[in-house]
Amino acid sequence: MSGKDNTGTLKAAVGVLGLSTVALLASTIGLAVKENNAAPAAPAAPAADTMSAVAAAPSTTDFVALKENSIFLDYRDNVCAGAQLAVANKLCADLEVPTPQAGGNVTKGYVGDLDVGSLKPHTDTYFQGDMCPVNVHWHLGTEHYSYGQYDENGNGPHGTAERPEWANRDLAAAGEKVRGGFHCHHYDEKEEKFTKPYDWKYCTNMEVGETYEVHWPHSSVGDCGTVNQYQTPFYDGVFCNLSMEQFAAIAVDAQNIASNVGVHGQVFTVVNDEQYFYPDMMRGMIIDKQRNMGTDIHYYTGSTTGTSRSNEMCSQYAPITWQVDRQCHMISASSFDKLCHDMLLQRDDMKDDLYPHGSRELVMDSLVANNAADAESLAAAAAAAAAPAAEAAPEEAPAAEEAPAAEDVAAEVARNGNLRA
Repeated sequence: MSGKDNTGTLKAAVGVLGLSTVALLASTIGLAVKENNAAPAAPAAPAADTMSAVAAAPSTTDFVALKENSIFLDYRDNVCAGAQLAVANKLCADLEVPTPQAGGNVTKGYVGDLDVGSLKPHTDTYFQGDMCPVNVHWHLGTEHYSYGQYDENGNGPHGTAERPEWANRDLAAAGEKVRGGFHCHHYDEKEEKFTKPYDWKYCTNMEVGETYEVHWPHSSVGDCGTVNQYQTPFYDGVFCNLSMEQFAAIAVDAQNIASNVGVHGQVFTVVNDEQYFYPDMMRGMIIDKQRNMGTDIHYYTGSTTGTSRSNEMCSQYAPITWQVDRQCHMISASSFDKLCHDMLLQRDDMKDDLYPHGSRELVMDSLVANNAADAESLAAAAAAAAAPAAEAAPEEAPAAEEAPAAEDVAAEVARNGNLRA
């Protein structure tokens, strides 16, 4: 059998195949370059529930936890610890000289029956008397009584205290662990802000809708302006820089005590509504003239309070000045929780004041000082004191005929364009 020469045909096929391979390779390279030059694909957006979880759990610093290792807040450096001067309660009937007691009636026009002579409460700001706040604590219901503001007609989640004939008080409600006082008139169970629970993080045994009377004890011998300023119990702050010997010396004149120790008292109904948030309740009574807060003040001299005192058992920590706001105000639960947070950041351990204390029964008229004052009575007293000087002034003034008539002076001033209100 004879063979045929196919060499030319094979070479032609190989040539075509080569060109096809080169073309395919070029296409592949071009496609790869195009993909590499394209913008990277955007990452998939996180799910909506993931975003919500992140927003709901922001990263925060636990400042209270940092206190434990702080060189500034070591409780062992607290120079006021144990400074309280021990003065025991005493039966009121056994007191040789009755000491004025608190809390009393602060209704406008009320004056107690206990004659305290020339003793006067400190009626300027405590700051002007070189006093600083040394503690803050509060009572369930009110220890004071202001008719129409916090009284037996008020209300709360557990009602209010009744007012017997002589204005005594029993438990705010059956089963209460601490004795409650009177209540404000704000509470309305149909409004959510009075009933919606609040998630308390720092305060304990607190309740939305309840009334609390807040006290800020002040003292001129506290460790003012230092890390030791705020103390629990408050007696440590009040007596921080005062020995028993010094106290005995100044106590000879009761006015020395009333002029150097005082308490702010202000009453609130707690609401779950952030428009009533106030960020700093540590420094003392909230004063806001636009909202009538801290403007209607009842001044008098009294004593320390609490459930260990009554109308039979008197406090001998007296006489001290009381400045009590007659009005009741609403404040957010978060304001109190922020206060408790701030209390936990003090050098001294204030955890024993993070809850409401019991309220003393309303003090009888016979134990309330008769030196009550307010803005109106102080203004009237100032006018009366100035009257003698005004009557004597005409004798020293030039004769009437030598002075220009008032009408002429007014007319001249008006013509010159200088008339002022």
